[in-house]
Amino acid sequence: MTFRNDASYDAGRASSSDGRGGLIAGGGVGTLVLVGLYLFLGGNPSDLGGLLGQNGNLATDRNTGGYSLEHCQGTAEDANAYDDCRMIATAQTLDEVWETLLPEQSGIAYTQPGLNLFRASVTTGCGAASSATGPFYCPGDETVYLDVSFFEQLSSLGGSAGPLAQMYIEAHEFGHHIQHLEGTLGLSDYRNPGADSNAVKIELQADCYGGLWAHHANNNHGLEAFSEEQLNQAIETAGAVGDDNIQRRSGGEVNPEGFTHGTSQERKEAFLRGYETGKMASCDTLERGVYQG
Repeated sequence: MTFRNDASYDAGRASSSDGRGGLIAGGGVGTLVLVGLYLFLGGNPSDLGGLLGQNGNLATDRNTGGYSLEHCQGTAEDANAYDDCRMIATAQTLDEVWETLLPEQSGIAYTQPGLNLFRASVTTGCGAASSATGPFYCPGDETVYLDVSFFEQLSSLGGSAGPLAQMYIEAHEFGHHIQHLEGTLGLSDYRNPGADSNAVKIELQADCYGGLWAHHANNNHGLEAFSEEQLNQAIETAGAVGDDNIQRRSGGEVNPEGFTHGTSQERKEAFLRGYETGKMASCDTLERGVYQG
């Protein structure tokens, strides 16, 4: 259990997409995973065509059937039982944390991002996306998109599908929305990667923002106190999506010149900095020196 029995949330916080009318499916599982890892925690789906050398169309599964959020009724019980309901409830805690934190520590007013939970495919302000993309944030329509089937893949990458690990993923995407509000998200350039690139700095900051949320949400905002096991699962998942781990698992050698998100160790450390301090200043990977408190 993660949410307390007396907790509740606004089930209307999210919209859903069921993928019907999508493109013909194509590509192997390996391609889907690697594309998803590019976009997981940050990439822009409109960039995929150029990066993959294709025509810009993303493969999606036509045979998904309908998908809705009718089973999410705003109770702690369904938030603890279903991944998608948990994501809606978590969004509410993220809104509550950032509504206070962002103006206090950066002087910027917080506005809520949209939240869309989808299966198979979805149309976004950044272009068409599919189940290959995993979770991502689109600045074009200021919306966090979560493919609910992605959590089932985490264990194959060495991560965890535990509740707090899932929440960390969503908190990271909300971190990109915070960067969008700060006016820094556009500094990230995935076409110019590298260990010291802005892409890595932006992603590590979003990891840190995810840990910062965990600091303030722990035993607060309707959540129970996080157990040591849950925290370890979140840290483990942060490490699982490090560039070096992804490159090894894809059968290649570790190439720092291709890094876009940071190493496993860097991602773990970034999450922990935010979690241990609760301060935006500890997440200042861009060295802007603008944070208060």
